[in-house]
Amino acid sequence: MKTLVIAEKPSVAQDIVRALTPVAGKFDKHDDHFENDKYVVTSAVGHLVEIAAPEEFDVKRGKWSFAHLPVLPPYFELKPIDKTKSRLSAVVKLVKRKDVSRLINACDAGREGELIFRLIEQYAGGLKNGSYQPLGKPVQRLWLQSMTPAAIRDGFEQLRSNEQMLGLADAARSRSEADWMVGINGTRAMTAFNSRDGGFFLTTVGRVQTPTLSIVVEREEKIRAHRSRDYWEIHASFLAEAGEYPGKWFDPNFKKPTGDDADAELRADRVWTQREALAIADAVRGKAASVKEESKPTTQACGLLYDLTSLQREANGRFGFSAKTTLQLAQSLYERHKALTYPRTDSRALPEDYLPTVRQTFEMLAGSGMKHLAPHAKTALDNSYIRPSKRIFDNSKVSDHFAIIPTLQAPSGLSEAEQKLYDLVVRRFLAVFFPSAEFMVTTRISSVLNHHFKTEGKVLVKPGWMAVYGKEAAEDVADAKDGDKGQNLVPVREGETVRTESVEPKGLKTKPPARYSEATLLGAMEGAGKLVDDDELREAMQEKGLGTPATRAAIIEGLLTEKYMFREGREIIPTAKAFQLMTLLRGLGVEELSKPELTGEWEYKLAQMEHGQLSRAAFMGEIAAMTERMVKKAKEYDRDTIPGNYATLSTPCPNCGGVVKENYRRYTCTGADGNSEGCGFSFGKSPAGRTFEPEEAEQLLRDKKIGPLEGFRSKAGWPFVAEIVIKFNEEEKNWKLEFDFGDDKKGEESGELVDFTGSESLGACPKCGSPVHEHGSNYVCEKSVPTLAQPTPTCDFKSGKIILQQPVAREQMSKLLETGKTDLLDKFVSMRTRRAFKAFLAWDKEAGKVNFEFEPRASKFPPRKTAVGAPAKAAPAKKAAPAKKAPAAKKAAAAKTPKAPRKTTAASGKQPSAALAAVIGEGPVSRPEVVKKLWDYIKANGLQDATDKRRVNADAKLAAVFGKPQVTMFEIAGIVGQHLS
Repeated sequence: MKTLVIAEKPSVAQDIVRALTPVAGKFDKHDDHFENDKYVVTSAVGHLVEIAAPEEFDVKRGKWSFAHLPVLPPYFELKPIDKTKSRLSAVVKLVKRKDVSRLINACDAGREGELIFRLIEQYAGGLKNGSYQPLGKPVQRLWLQSMTPAAIRDGFEQLRSNEQMLGLADAARSRSEADWMVGINGTRAMTAFNSRDGGFFLTTVGRVQTPTLSIVVEREEKIRAHRSRDYWEIHASFLAEAGEYPGKWFDPNFKKPTGDDADAELRADRVWTQREALAIADAVRGKAASVKEESKPTTQACGLLYDLTSLQREANGRFGFSAKTTLQLAQSLYERHKALTYPRTDSRALPEDYLPTVRQTFEMLAGSGMKHLAPHAKTALDNSYIRPSKRIFDNSKVSDHFAIIPTLQAPSGLSEAEQKLYDLVVRRFLAVFFPSAEFMVTTRISSVLNHHFKTEGKVLVKPGWMAVYGKEAAEDVADAKDGDKGQNLVPVREGETVRTESVEPKGLKTKPPARYSEATLLGAMEGAGKLVDDDELREAMQEKGLGTPATRAAIIEGLLTEKYMFREGREIIPTAKAFQLMTLLRGLGVEELSKPELTGEWEYKLAQMEHGQLSRAAFMGEIAAMTERMVKKAKEYDRDTIPGNYATLSTPCPNCGGVVKENYRRYTCTGADGNSEGCGFSFGKSPAGRTFEPEEAEQLLRDKKIGPLEGFRSKAGWPFVAEIVIKFNEEEKNWKLEFDFGDDKKGEESGELVDFTGSESLGACPKCGSPVHEHGSNYVCEKSVPTLAQPTPTCDFKSGKIILQQPVAREQMSKLLETGKTDLLDKFVSMRTRRAFKAFLAWDKEAGKVNFEFEPRASKFPPRKTAVGAPAKAAPAKKAAPAKKAPAAKKAAAAKTPKAPRKTTAASGKQPSAALAAVIGEGPVSRPEVVKKLWDYIKANGLQDATDKRRVNADAKLAAVFGKPQVTMFEIAGIVGQHLS
């Protein structure tokens, strides 16, 4: 009997095999697993199974209905994830093998890893009479913090029992099911509510994503509500015997206001009228000042070791890495390079028995070739810095994982980004064992006629841990350029009187709170909406944070993808769609989905469940009750609009000149006084599911057109791009909003002439050589539309300004016209799979149009070693046969062996185009071979039309070959000929 080991990823399965081979014997490699006498080792590729959507309530006729909500299933049906179906089948087949008597869960050590394995195990058991059947095979857990061979072997020596993992398994399932219940019901209820007036307005909500969004929206509301106020600071320069020093006026009697209505902008060093500031400056200028000074030593400890969130915050602040990028880099350093310990951790401490391993790691670093790190490791060893410390080694602060630290394996071949992140972790690991940095802080008060000026000096006495960071951290003086702080102060003798040399009132304005960056948003998620900078306090709060370290990056990326917010530099800014969602949730009274603290409480309860302190049934009961309440409020809301903070547009109504105001659903005329019913002019805020920003609505009203804009969705939920215009409707005698898809044929049919006067050409038309211009939603040859010079078009060159959601900038079209190809563009979205893909746009001379061209892909399989370098074993030398006997030898050989099929050579085959090669591979090929390979590809990817098997639907790759979204099977052979040369 054998043990089946299931890892989360193929690379981890290979690592396990390499680690076990010395102790368990050689493994044989099969297509989807490794096997020896004792073990069968296979892997998932992330999640293979998911909770099925309730199909009978799926999108029908353009929108979801309240009729079938809420969805509270008696059990959660599982379904394979489409793109990994074959992998799931292979794993389930191994699970069910009769000679497999035991399973080992070797997925990542955490909640998600537990869920991946448990869902595979459950699915393999099969569904019968409304419940999944147990497999009846015992399960053990491999819990790895490091991916080195020694750590893997140690893990197999200390496998955890199934009973030990039940709490984590319950929390994993509960998190998944809670997200499903809130996501399915919330998204469908809010979409149904927003789609009441027609169309399909997809409004996604989630148990964690929506409270995260509310944090960003609330900050933006504070920024918009902020009214800047003038204030003054008074900066002086004092002349002592030893030289000058700066000082800033302050009120020593100032007390910070408290209470809900306290003015947070009051400060001890601010004066609120220019008159008062000038009076102080005039009173003290040129006068003598007495000096009181206090100097005291202070220390500053290094920050704690990194968990994932603190690493993501630091990497975002230092390098601009997104949270997603940092997680990918850390995962690569853990899995591929074995250089870091498990990254998806929420702990910033190490186990108390880890001191010997830490010392070994320092020895590895000291002996490594990393010249920027090795000397610091050697210093720590020579000075015995590596000692037990509760701040570093604390079992009570280590949950499933410990802090991220380097492993005993020195990495090589790191990318630049990987090296940056590795250095960041190693420096913190080294620095945390170094002594605290020591400063001498001097506070000097210069008093002139009852006015007081403060000067602070900070001098680094002993760098301590800051030595690991070099000068960058040694110059750690905040606001040194503001004039009242500096590292060194000129000395003043005791009792010396100094002179107020110059005084200048500085007029300033209060600033709104800063927008979130990914670093600060991660911190706010960790503190459940409260921005916490202090390491220890943040650590105390993180159990009640939004999401987990492993999921926060994905939550942020999801909100960006759904267009609820966007990045501008390092700032994260919410969109009009986000404000509309928050207005809806507040108006409906669905606080559960808009309060970060409440969702933080749920995360805390999941952590309690992991430790056996809360039952799964109790938690899921709370989620079900919240879901029912949320749907009920949306379903029963009966008022016309939802109260909110709405905009008033400055452009008047085009029909009557009245005031146009925003409400929940529309921008509408409210008459000349802004408070009446108006003339009936209005337009929807979210045509085809895309919400106007107030600035866009203003532009549309002012210019009567806007676009092309992306982000619209058809009634069936498909994305599309269009311009929007406001046109006068003769029947209704009012202006109406319409989509304009830039159909240039309309001009041709109506005889309306296009005037390109003043339009700058982008280049020469590749078909006829005439100038190409921007026109509507396309780039067109000037001879492809009716103009004064040529009323009847003679050319048909045209290319969209947005293709499959990818904007094509003027510069890119110019480059295509000049060189035949654009740069690599990365925002195309397949109409079939809805997945993003990268491609060049290139002029296809044979097809006579712009087509996709894909990057050549390197083979996944490295060339055999015998192909380069040392030749394979030479065949035994043969005596050359006489020339006259050659035909007889050939005839004999032919009689003995069947005739081999003729091989396609460079001479006999044809070279495929780049688009075709992206599907069938490089190299000369015959037309029958192409057709066979194409059909293999079509069948493997399920591209035959479900309603008509004679038709083929093109995915992103085939679209570039076929030149259209669908072809019949009879067209394929003809199309292939155009791609062979």
